Amino acid sequence: MVAKQLDGYIKPELMACCGAREIQENNIVLVGTGFPTMAANIAKHTHAPNARLMQESGVYDARPKRPALSVGDPCLNPGAAMIGGLMDIMGMGLQAGNVDVGFLSGSQVDKFGNINTTCIGDYENPKSRLPGSGGANPIGSLVKRVLIIALHDTRRLAEKVDFITTPGYIDGPGAREKHGLPPGTGPHVIITNKAVMRFDKSTGEAYLDTYHPDTTVEEVVKNTPWDLKVSPDVRETEPPTEFELRVLREVLDPKRMISAYISRGYV
Repeated sequence: MVAKQLDGYIKPELMACCGAREIQENNIVLVGTGFPTMAANIAKHTHAPNARLMQESGVYDARPKRPALSVGDPCLNPGAAMIGGLMDIMGMGLQAGNVDVGFLSGSQVDKFGNINTTCIGDYENPKSRLPGSGGANPIGSLVKRVLIIALHDTRRLAEKVDFITTPGYIDGPGAREKHGLPPGTGPHVIITNKAVMRFDKSTGEAYLDTYHPDTTVEEVVKNTPWDLKVSPDVRETEPPTEFELRVLREVLDPKRMISAYISRGYV
């Protein structure tokens, strides 16, 4: 599948830039591969040079010479500040409250930012079984800001997920704290192939903040399976800057290894 060209860039590049803009200077960012690493590294090469990246595998502040193909890719090791293990990241990092940003995605995402990677349908008699949590539950439970990547359609987005693998705001304000999760944590944004949705802290629900250049507010609302509220300041998503695209194409992924792969699903 060839990604649609949008005035000099493709949709995955726009989405990666949207993710990068959510990362602030000196943030500690827990990333995997694909979109998260591209977004985090765009931020490091533009407005947040002192952001530090960590992988579940135990690598901290990696400086790879090529895009990593997995969290255990050997290219992450040379020049890294630390090469530890899973317990170092999940213990000293996540459980100690030291991680600012984490990237997640899933088979279903609902209006409260809950993520399902367990099953579609009833748990006891599902239509399909999914891979499960991996590190997603602790990431979604403990990082200060969760950035969610999702396809924008009524199959991936849901008013209510079939199973909460990773908690968002669960069923509304105060629910995370009631279930013992640290205050001030939770989903921050959902970045889709049509829009950027943020969360209203008074309701816990995602609302439309910006719509991408090739779509409209009406199309976004139509493809969202809940009563999506629209910001009074809704606007078109800022396209990638020339600098962001140069970093992405010439520095981070000159052979378009990751861009070509992720383009298949995010046209």
